Amino acid sequence: MSVEYDPRPSAVGEARAEVRRRLEGWGLGDRDELVDTAVLLVSELATNALLHSASHFRLALSAAHGVLRCEVTDTGRRTPQVLDAGCAESGRGMFLVEAFARRWGCHQDGPGKTVWFELGTCGCGGCGRLQP
Repeated sequence: MSVEYDPRPSAVGEARAEVRRRLEGWGLGDRDELVDTAVLLVSELATNALLHSASHFRLALSAAHGVLRCEVTDTGRRTPQVLDAGCAESGRGMFLVEAFARRWGCHQDGPGKTVWFELGTCGCGGCGRLQP
């Protein structure tokens, strides 16, 4: 699944709603922790795309082999940084991604970048983890 959003504040809420709808459609809607975590982290990545690139952004979701992968692509070139959560009003987005995602990363994608994260979908401790 892939959806492009205009650079407006309501796009973040639309992206959250799309994640919830898609996970329900894939039969994952009964996994409240998975849905809530995916919605939270997509919200953080979409907000970063709006704040730091002020351009259209694309949300892509896929689920296979016990892994949900969420990607947000924008035209910004700045690599996201994990900041200490501290007492600041903002800047916690990547701290949350780091804390809750099984894996995450960022790669340059043409004129912009794609920030992604993965969550396990089966509810077991090793779900979605790379095995040595």
